Amino acid sequence: MRVVSGAILDRWTALSDEEVVARVLDGQTALYEVLMRRHNERIYRAARSIVRDEDEAEDVMQQAYVNAYLHLRQFDRRAKFSTWLTRIAIHEALARARKSGRYTTVDFGGEEHQAVDEQPSRNPEHHAFAGELRGLLESCIDQLPDGLREVFMLREVDGLGTGETAECLGVSEDVVKTRLSRSRAALRRRLAEQAGIFAPETFRFLQPRCDRVVAAVLARIS
Repeated sequence: MRVVSGAILDRWTALSDEEVVARVLDGQTALYEVLMRRHNERIYRAARSIVRDEDEAEDVMQQAYVNAYLHLRQFDRRAKFSTWLTRIAIHEALARARKSGRYTTVDFGGEEHQAVDEQPSRNPEHHAFAGELRGLLESCIDQLPDGLREVFMLREVDGLGTGETAECLGVSEDVVKTRLSRSRAALRRRLAEQAGIFAPETFRFLQPRCDRVVAAVLARIS
């Protein structure tokens, strides 16, 4: 399967995920690259939040994309394609982490009854994350407990809403709200008065890595 050129990719940017999926199923399989490039950063962050290793996160991504491609006809549009794809990646990442004994589900004790307001007040300083703090933030996120870390990554770093985060993780919206509140509190304790802790610049999935994952997946599904 050949890699789609940048010019050709640009032709399909106006199509929704669902429209691209339909074309892939209709035989235009090269367009699967459009979906991968469109969602690479989210899938990387979701996988990385669970396995906590960049190289393994890439392996998870590749397998998740292959799994999604092989089961593409099972996508029934009841959820957004991005949510469906994220759930596949999370399932793959959790399976690997649990198999190696690196993931332990924590009992947060009645968290479904402790939901709080999901939208913090923010000011411009929170969006102006200083580059020199990025490494510190990523280290602190990695130290969050299993269960809190994925919620924080999807909600605060990747910007998903509460409902979509709940759907991706297979938990209730109240659980998402509570775990988000607890993850914020834990990070505040670690970062103290540092500003910019919610900036979306962490765990970026930059072009060279994007190209590598896309090429590897296309080679596997061709």
